[in-house]
Amino acid sequence: MQEKTVFEIIHNMDKVTNNLIVQWNKVFNEDLGVSHILVLGHLFTNGKSRPSDMAKTLGLTPPTVTHLTEKLVKKQLVTRSFDESDRRIVYLEITNTGETLLKQANEAGQILRKELFGKLTDEEQQQMLHIYRKLNNE
Repeated sequence: MQEKTVFEIIHNMDKVTNNLIVQWNKVFNEDLGVSHILVLGHLFTNGKSRPSDMAKTLGLTPPTVTHLTEKLVKKQLVTRSFDESDRRIVYLEITNTGETLLKQANEAGQILRKELFGKLTDEEQQQMLHIYRKLNNE
């Protein structure tokens, strides 16, 4: 097999990622990106959370989480509350509307997964996920 340069690998990974994002935006027309859905998913799974904890868990910077949650709060998908003993501590919590939208996003994601990854076997999909996690040191 011909040796690939790191640039060819990066380029091909970028092409797959960019295609996924374009297709995601076509199937889920809610003006929310993948990162917004990840935030909603975190809140659904973990309950009320501090933005700093979410940033660590999701591998995002705190300012990025703040930016993402501003939009989610404006769309009434997330609520913001303050710790009663220390008003500097902010908590975020998913709303019922946010839970409904997250369910819709997951359904759209399943359709997208079947369309884009249908050419791969279940085993190949698991291998791909394993490789990505390994490259991300998970």
